[in-house]
Amino acid sequence: MSLLRSFFVTFIALVPAIAIASDNQVQPSPAEKGVVLYNQLKISSAIPYLKSASEAGNDEAQYYLAEALRKRNRYMTSEAQKWYEAAAKQGNYYAMIQLGRSGDDLCKRMNNCPNSIKAPVDWLRNARDLAQPRAEHGDAEAMYVMYEITLDRSWLEKSALAGNATAQYWMAIGDRQGEGFFLPGRRNASVGNWLKASAEGGNPRAMMEYAAYLHENSGDLETARHWIRTAAERGYESGVTSYGAYLAHAPERFGFEFDVVKGYAITSLLKELDEGGGMQSYVDEVLPEIAEKMTPAQLVSAEKFASEWKAAHPPLSFFPEKLGRQ
Repeated sequence: MSLLRSFFVTFIALVPAIAIASDNQVQPSPAEKGVVLYNQLKISSAIPYLKSASEAGNDEAQYYLAEALRKRNRYMTSEAQKWYEAAAKQGNYYAMIQLGRSGDDLCKRMNNCPNSIKAPVDWLRNARDLAQPRAEHGDAEAMYVMYEITLDRSWLEKSALAGNATAQYWMAIGDRQGEGFFLPGRRNASVGNWLKASAEGGNPRAMMEYAAYLHENSGDLETARHWIRTAAERGYESGVTSYGAYLAHAPERFGFEFDVVKGYAITSLLKELDEGGGMQSYVDEVLPEIAEKMTPAQLVSAEKFASEWKAAHPPLSFFPEKLGRQ
């Protein structure tokens, strides 16, 4: 997928749903809490939780801590590299890939890259040595990792055919951008088929893309509404934003039944993302517009509905790419 060179994984390392803790609920672990905050783009808030779990030896936390540190500084720092290496030593091939890509990092142009215990090419070789046997034995995620290492689209297709929702999503995007060879009229159908498969596999980005595809190509608004609603239920920021707006008819596009109480309530959930993604300005603009259509009693009902929704659904997330480049 040369146009994409995705350098990241859409599967985004989904975190288990964590409801608001009560007396009879288990508190999320530091690693879970840190990844939730990371996925909400609350990098500074995530770091203390990830560091606590990293120091306890959790390799996923070590990887995400390294990602958070690198993103906060916009280049590979010695501390970020330390945690990438800690995760890599435990067999985390995502950390190996990021270490392997450090030769293209901004620190290279700044001439201040930290010393590594291995050369980037050796880290990539280690990642390949770990992933390839798993891929050859049918591991769909390992097939996708092989694609990330080699940029060989055949690995991407193998992973997609094996059911990996991330690979299916990127097959759709690649086909849409002109990759692959198709008989006339078949390319767009392939895009739709891969988006549908990825959505059914749980990829929230594919859910939103497939809803748009249906709107543009088939007019099947009932199915499109289903996928927008499902993306919102998974906590995907884009799904929540769209679902809330469409319910409140601000704007009306997919034929959702007007429900200003639910529309306001769901839109208000986005206030949770005030640190990340620039969502607060959107909330400040849209919520008052919806509120103008509501009575005081409806506003009280909306607050109750928002509280119940938040307790019953996963935390909001931007679902950033696991193998982020920026």
